Amino acid sequence: MHRTAVGLGLAVSGWVALAATALPAANPLRVLLVTLFVVACPGAAAVRLAAPAPDRRDGLSAALERAVLTVALSLAFGTLVAEGFFLTRSFSTTRALVVLAVLTTLLALLGRYGGRFRRGSRPAGSDPPGPERRPTAPRSGPARRVGAVAAAVALATTAAACGGPGSAAPDTAPAPATSTGTPGEAVPAPTTTSPVPAAPGAWHEVFADDFDGSTLDPSRWTTCYDWNVDGCTNAGNKELQWYLPSQVAVGGGLLHLTATRRSTTGSDGVSYPWRSGMVSTGRDSWDAAPRHVFTYGYFATRMQVPAGAGLFPAFWLMPASRFTPPELDVVEFFEGTRTPVLTVHWKGPDGKDLHTGKHYKGPFDYAAGFHTFALDWEKGSLTWYVDGVPELTVDQHVPDVPMEALLTLAVGFPDAPAASLDSAVMKVDWVRIWQH
Repeated sequence: MHRTAVGLGLAVSGWVALAATALPAANPLRVLLVTLFVVACPGAAAVRLAAPAPDRRDGLSAALERAVLTVALSLAFGTLVAEGFFLTRSFSTTRALVVLAVLTTLLALLGRYGGRFRRGSRPAGSDPPGPERRPTAPRSGPARRVGAVAAAVALATTAAACGGPGSAAPDTAPAPATSTGTPGEAVPAPTTTSPVPAAPGAWHEVFADDFDGSTLDPSRWTTCYDWNVDGCTNAGNKELQWYLPSQVAVGGGLLHLTATRRSTTGSDGVSYPWRSGMVSTGRDSWDAAPRHVFTYGYFATRMQVPAGAGLFPAFWLMPASRFTPPELDVVEFFEGTRTPVLTVHWKGPDGKDLHTGKHYKGPFDYAAGFHTFALDWEKGSLTWYVDGVPELTVDQHVPDVPMEALLTLAVGFPDAPAASLDSAVMKVDWVRIWQH
């Protein structure tokens, strides 16, 4: 009975760990369950299948040997699966956990039921009695079980090398963020490529969202500016939209910010012809605390901007003090979808907004596909990247204050959209922030 309970526990352990990933990234229960599963459970299922049940007379050394073997096998399985995904540029925690969960379940069930199916079908009492009975080699001994484990490992490795469940085929996998290919080259989405900074240096990830779930993660994002009162807008640009949480959605591995031509009266009493969506790592309201603020780092996103004049999609950074400038625009589009605008803003001697940057004009229509935009914000310099290629470096007027990260789909800057345009969607595959 005890052995049966252990087998069933191992069989479901991976799925419990997978379910735990729905919790916020820093949740202690999520960290505990995922870590315990990855470090112990696949190896425990393999050892249980390949070796006989432990005997109380085996002593402490045998127990320690079994424990070391369990951890070693678990880490080996995890490394094989992760390496397979990395080789196909399709790694994600969820995909790796799915493969390990399937592997652990198979090993656990083989250990539970394998012996029953491997015994011969000879009916009881049909063997010759007494000395005429011939001894035979065990049919389900360690050697055969080791073979089963080896086959399971091969299955896991093959699944990982093929990209795992739901991944893109290797010949259609997009280039990683470090690609030095032609900027503006369209690639499919969503991607499960594990992005890394294109800028040199030692980095560690401090913020990440792949939008893999079905709802926006409230521990990472709010859906308005800090002056949120039943919605908000940016009056400084005389924009035409009123931001509402209903215009923000997560699905299919993407964040969707949708602008809709629909008359909406804001809490400021003004009627806006459009409503749209935005997300920010800042506050829910003026008096609340910001979720995440950053001083220096590498800020990157992979997104597809909507087509149509009069739309103003952007990925940018605003001071946690809520007063601009300074301001860092990782990328903006307000001169059409062929011109990413890369800008730093600072306050002039008279308090006015001054800025410099680059209007990167290429032959590509950025609305036709997904592209990676990034900014390396160092203490004395700013370097912008488009699809992994450095496009602009500035070493003056570099801000040194904590900032929030924002993704916004504004409407009507600098001009209103055509009357024929009634809706638009900005799609975001992932957001990553690293620091030294």
